[in-house]
Amino acid sequence: MDILQGNQHANPEEFYISLKEKLEGHHDFPEDYLFKFIIPTDDAKLTEIYKVFDGIKFTLGNRESKNGKYTACNINAFVLDADQVVRIYKEVAKIEGVILL
Repeated sequence: MDILQGNQHANPEEFYISLKEKLEGHHDFPEDYLFKFIIPTDDAKLTEIYKVFDGIKFTLGNRESKNGKYTACNINAFVLDADQVVRIYKEVAKIEGVILL
């Protein structure tokens, strides 16, 4: 699992605790939340990510890198609370090769 944007935590659980605190401090749930991932360009990887969002209302936008090696995947999903955001990130982090933004 790779997490960008200032990850100073050596332990992933510390990261998720910190993320939950920040989410609760800056968001008014329930609301739409934008998830961003970078993945190797592979339809199977996209399908794995979509399965994590099964049962959740979402819209998506994908864009391949110039050389086609990677795909930026943006998913705007309606989430109920910070716990749901953290659960989604944890599930997506299990997918090999995904970078969480």
